[in-house]
Amino acid sequence: MSVGTPSRQAILSLYHNMLRTSQSFSSYNFREYFVRRTKDTFRAIQNESDPERVRSLYSDAVRESTVLRRSAIVNQLYGGWKLAVEVQDKQKQSDSTLERADS
Repeated sequence: MSVGTPSRQAILSLYHNMLRTSQSFSSYNFREYFVRRTKDTFRAIQNESDPERVRSLYSDAVRESTVLRRSAIVNQLYGGWKLAVEVQDKQKQSDSTLERADS
């Protein structure tokens, strides 16, 4: 029995879940890497026209999703210090929030 091509909704749902999981990493470098990798993976699926290849890429993404979830949990448990980039980003966000509140 042949498995059908995943629906657009299934692909988008997996993409959304993987992006959310990627954002949950406490480490900046891991977080940015997995967000970039997720986007690249789904761009490849989007640009593919062969249904068999889409099925293959989708099944690979499902496997990656389970590994990504486990990795995010471990990273949250053993997260390290914040990097200077993260501290600056948070300061910019709080500064812009203060500016809007004064307006």
